Amino acid sequence: MSDAAVLTVRNASKSFGARKALDGVSLNISRGEMIALIGPSGSGKSTLLRSITGLQTIDAGPGVIEAFGQPVQTAGKVSKKVREVRIRIGFIFQQFNLVGRLTLFSNVALGSLGRIPVIRGLFGLWPKETKQAAMAALARVGVADYAGQRANTLSGGQQQRGAIARALVQKAKVILADEPVASLDPVSARKVMELLADLNASDGLTVVVTLHQVDYATRYCKRVVALKAGKLVYDGPASGLDRARLIDIYGPEFEDVFWEGAPE
Repeated sequence: MSDAAVLTVRNASKSFGARKALDGVSLNISRGEMIALIGPSGSGKSTLLRSITGLQTIDAGPGVIEAFGQPVQTAGKVSKKVREVRIRIGFIFQQFNLVGRLTLFSNVALGSLGRIPVIRGLFGLWPKETKQAAMAALARVGVADYAGQRANTLSGGQQQRGAIARALVQKAKVILADEPVASLDPVSARKVMELLADLNASDGLTVVVTLHQVDYATRYCKRVVALKAGKLVYDGPASGLDRARLIDIYGPEFEDVFWEGAPE
């Protein structure tokens, strides 16, 4: 595993009116890491993740975001070559972001659109390679039996695993998962987190996952980054999140962000 940074954020800020969603955030993410991004609601987690892919522009100024050594955005302007970067980054949304009327197979095959003519995707004329990759990805995440089923008839956990399979067909090297288990029951949530952890450990994918469940962050991720009011307030090992640190991040009601029991 190389220590080379695949994602770099330097002095990034983002304002929405008078509120600063990001306030001078700097962060390096190395190849093969699995990182939990935590913090109270409104702390800037989703804004940071979306900024890394250029889906959200940062403020004009000294801020720079790079991926794979290429610029994503600088001084509030997204790079003209950002699509070349995005094809290597899979983005997993809280609400799955699947097309409900399409089959799970078609949704997963859509991950290949960056490499095949768009017209073929629009008419479902998938190349043999895409078909094989989609079925292999569905099998990899454990939902191959549902390939022919419409996405909107599947459970939340099945849809989320389909979204991960789509990122595999995309041949993503980095997965950014924005609250991927927030809409799931605890059993489905654990399965999704275990899948992301396995893709990180077995396939070497770099994973950054935003979580409200701090116990999930410490269980599945060795490194945890915490934001509070747009500022980076912790970046270190999961073992460093003791009671005092958690109170500093979340306040005295920090137990609310644990699903399975807060530390003593």
